[in-house]
Amino acid sequence: MNNAERNRRTMQRFAECINTNDLTLAEELIAAEAEFTTPVSDKPLYGGAGYLSVVELMRKSFSDIRWDIVDMAAEGDKVAVHWTCSGTHDGEFMGLPATGRKVSFSVMNFYYFNAAGKIVNDVAAQGLFGLMSSLGLIKS
Repeated sequence: MNNAERNRRTMQRFAECINTNDLTLAEELIAAEAEFTTPVSDKPLYGGAGYLSVVELMRKSFSDIRWDIVDMAAEGDKVAVHWTCSGTHDGEFMGLPATGRKVSFSVMNFYYFNAAGKIVNDVAAQGLFGLMSSLGLIKS
């Protein structure tokens, strides 16, 4: 099996990891030194526990949130994933009180892997969110 195929399989397991909030699996799939930056933290987050802390923030706002892989492309040490996220807005989200609304939205992430096949970086494509944030229309 080549690295691209190995990394695709890792992403399938990663989907299970974030949907179950499984720290043991996160630590198996994500390198301990992997550094993640996110608008929800002013400091970098590290490793599986750091990544799942962002997942947990989403769960506080959308208790039934689910990430489903729509499509994936892999080459060498990187994988692009098109996700659909869905859930119910039943907790505060970035200052917005719970609305009870069902939500579904698409996101695109690029994941980078080390030689051992562990995730070392995750870059989210910001799209319209990035434009609106740059214009000051929303707070990031």
